Amino acid sequence: MPQFFLNKRLIVLLVSIIILVALIGFSIREREKLTWPEQFIKDTAGWVQSLVSKPAHLVAGFFENLQDLQNTYEENKELKARLEQHVTLEAKVQELEKDNKELRDILGEKETLRDFEPLQATVIGRNPDRWHEMIIINKGKINGIKKNMAVVTAHGLIGKVKTVNQFSSTVQLLSAMDPKNRISAIVQGDTNVFGLVEGYDKEKKALLVKAIPSGTEIKKGQNVITSGMGGVFPLGLQIGKVIEVTPDQYGLNQTALVEPGADFYDLENVIVIKRQMTQPELDEMGEGEEEDL
Repeated sequence: MPQFFLNKRLIVLLVSIIILVALIGFSIREREKLTWPEQFIKDTAGWVQSLVSKPAHLVAGFFENLQDLQNTYEENKELKARLEQHVTLEAKVQELEKDNKELRDILGEKETLRDFEPLQATVIGRNPDRWHEMIIINKGKINGIKKNMAVVTAHGLIGKVKTVNQFSSTVQLLSAMDPKNRISAIVQGDTNVFGLVEGYDKEKKALLVKAIPSGTEIKKGQNVITSGMGGVFPLGLQIGKVIEVTPDQYGLNQTALVEPGADFYDLENVIVIKRQMTQPELDEMGEGEEEDL
C-alpha cells in the first residue's frame, strides 16, 4: 500500500511538470490574443504596479524637486554675483571709452589700429580633403573683399582671405599647415609680449605662437590678440588663450600653445574685417613681410 501511494505521488508530480511545461510553451508562443486567465493576471499585476508606483513616483519626484530647487538657488546666487560684476565692468568700460574719446579729441587722433569695418559673409563651400585648411565665402571683389583681410567669428579669428574672385573668396584657416601663414600677435599681460602665430598642433588642437623671447614669463590662461603691426589686420582681434609654453630646441625663444577662441570645424557665418587705418606699402615693411599680418 505505501508503494502504491509513492508511485501515485510520482505520477502526479510528472503530470504536473508536463502540464507546467505545456502552459509555459503555450504562454510564450506568438499569439494575437491572450486567454482570459492571462488577461486577468496581467491586468491585476498592472493595477497593483500602478497602485505602488504612483506613491513611489510622488516621493521620488518630491526629493528631485527639492534637489532642483537647491540647484536653482545656488545657480541664481552665482548668476547674481556675475551680474553685479558685469554691471561694474560695463560701467568701467563706459568710463574708459569716454576718457579714450576725450584724449583722442585732445590729441587730434581720428584713427587707431583698432578701427575696422565688418562685412558679414556665409560659408558656401568646403573641401572634405582640406576641411581644416580652406573655406569659401559668398563675398568677393564687388563687396570690397581684398587678399589678406582678416576673417573672424563671434568667438575669434579664424584666418585670412587667400584668393578673391568677383563674387566669392577663399579663406585660409589658421589651422592650415602653411609656413607662410604668419600673424603678428600679442600675449596680453602686465607687459604685452609680441609673437607670431605660425603653425598648428593637430594633436593638441592648438595654435603655435612663436618667436617669444626666452625668459619672458607667459602663464596659462593669458589672452592672445592680433597686434595690428602686420599692416593688414586691426589691433585687438581675439585669437585665443595660452594653454602651455615650451622652449625651442636652442633655448633662445619660447613657443606658446594657444587654444583658439573660434571653432575651425563648425563654420557657417563669418565676418570679414576691413582695417580702416591706412595700410603701409609692402616695400616700407621690407621684403617678405607681406605674410606677417
